[in-house]
Amino acid sequence: MMVYAYVNLIVTNPDSMAAYRSKAGAALTKHGGKVLGASPNQTVIEGTRDETGLGVILEFATEAAAQAWINDPDLQETHALRRGAGTSAITLLA
Repeated sequence: MMVYAYVNLIVTNPDSMAAYRSKAGAALTKHGGKVLGASPNQTVIEGTRDETGLGVILEFATEAAAQAWINDPDLQETHALRRGAGTSAITLLA
């Protein structure tokens, strides 16, 4: 069974986001992850939530792979670029 991660990113630093995008694919691939979809347009269809921005759905083979991706010491500079790009939240669906 695959597991998924939902990323909501409010971009306030486009330069940091551009630098992150140049490295994000390789970082995901290292842990078997891939982007299933991404959109700057999110619409809440029921209930309420905090501000939405760029929404991304990631897929990993296992929860351990997703945890390895976010905790990989070799990827901390890459994750720092994403964190520097704005406010982000990543929710694991596993």
